Amino acid sequence: MSSSESPSQTTSDAARRERRRSNSLLLVLAVGFLVFGAAAGALYYALRPDVLRIAVGPPGSDDYKVIQAMADAFGSESRTIRLAPIKTEGAVESLALLGAGKADLAVGRGDLEMPAAAQTVAVLRKNFVVLWAPSGLAGKGSKRKSPPKIKEVADLAGRRVGVIGRTPANAALLRVILSAAGVQADKVAVTHFGTEQIQELARDRTLDAFMAVGPLDSKITSEAVVATARARGEPKFLAIETSEAIALKYPRYESEEIPPSVFNADPAWPDDKVETVSVSHLIVARKTLSETTVAAFFRQLFAVRQTIARLAPGAAHIAKPDLEKDTELQVHRGAAAVIDGNERTFLDRYGDYFWFGLLLLSGIGSAGAWLRRYLNRDEREDNTSHRKRILAMVSSARTAESNQELLALQREADAIIAETLECYDDGAIEGEELAAFGLVLDLLSNAIAERRAALQRATLETVRGAVAGHGVTPRG
Repeated sequence: MSSSESPSQTTSDAARRERRRSNSLLLVLAVGFLVFGAAAGALYYALRPDVLRIAVGPPGSDDYKVIQAMADAFGSESRTIRLAPIKTEGAVESLALLGAGKADLAVGRGDLEMPAAAQTVAVLRKNFVVLWAPSGLAGKGSKRKSPPKIKEVADLAGRRVGVIGRTPANAALLRVILSAAGVQADKVAVTHFGTEQIQELARDRTLDAFMAVGPLDSKITSEAVVATARARGEPKFLAIETSEAIALKYPRYESEEIPPSVFNADPAWPDDKVETVSVSHLIVARKTLSETTVAAFFRQLFAVRQTIARLAPGAAHIAKPDLEKDTELQVHRGAAAVIDGNERTFLDRYGDYFWFGLLLLSGIGSAGAWLRRYLNRDEREDNTSHRKRILAMVSSARTAESNQELLALQREADAIIAETLECYDDGAIEGEELAAFGLVLDLLSNAIAERRAALQRATLETVRGAVAGHGVTPRG
């Protein structure tokens, strides 16, 4: 590089660096916008509430009212979980939707056929089996009532039982009870009555006993007991003495007791506790539903249970599943973790993702460094050529014939230094490359200084020789 070419070459290099600097800035802005967009999208995804589809039916039933109240409460008080009720014709259809993956949650009775992937989240209510027989009205002119014809479950053989509710599950449960009592189920006739047919049930004289399955505070059961007592005489409640055996054989059922006076205080109906069985209505979820999502739903459910109970009184029966009981349906791991206090922390759940993120960021950083070096490869090549040029200038400096040549070399070196420092400020070259550049620059400086001193000595000797030729002794 000659002194005449240096200004134009320097200007060209400066323009090229300016273009590359602009391109680098645009690249940084593009990467910044990309990272910001990804972070904003991830934040929106993390903070948006999960909407869970819950199948329940039929419309107008107690279950549907409770779930609708639950959805309203979640909508007003929960930022993490929302419920979208799906209307069905009943629990069988609700469970079918869950099994088909068309619902995330479903409300179903515990003794129905459950999908293979279903797991318990919460107990919506417990339904108690209430079996009673009429004692018969007292005859005219007599204040005494005729003795009850049916005193225990075994006496139902050859009888006719009126069952409240048209679901086949009630008839199946009655068959289980009869079988445990040693009664052949086909020896007992069953007639179903809808929940709106209580008066017809009470007036049907062909019925020898009655059966209801529902909560102990069920209005339907209480009305049925009162109606049959008015039409057929005081009720005789039948104890299911084999309830523990039934619960042992069929874990879907539980052995329970009906407390005295629950249906009437005076006279007391029943007058003493009565052994029976219960079956739960459950909120079930797909096994594959996220543990975090189920845990959030479970916590939110019991946090707003009082609010739900104000909207739908039936919500007062919502309870946690018992982890210690051996049931056919396993409790979902998300609900179980909250119940037993073993819920995983944020770091437990996402620690692996953090490590993966760190590795990813490290990879991105390495890729960014490689990209920067790739984009700045011309600057590094220029730096290499500058070092080679300075080494060549060292040789030129050592053979320079005048101070003007040395001054030209110094000016060229100054331009190279300015360009190199700009590249370093732009990040085009690293500190190690700058250190190597400094070594050859020191070499050039030393060569110029030595050559300048040598030229000064030669000039001084020439002057001394000229003076000595004229016989003049120079001063000092």
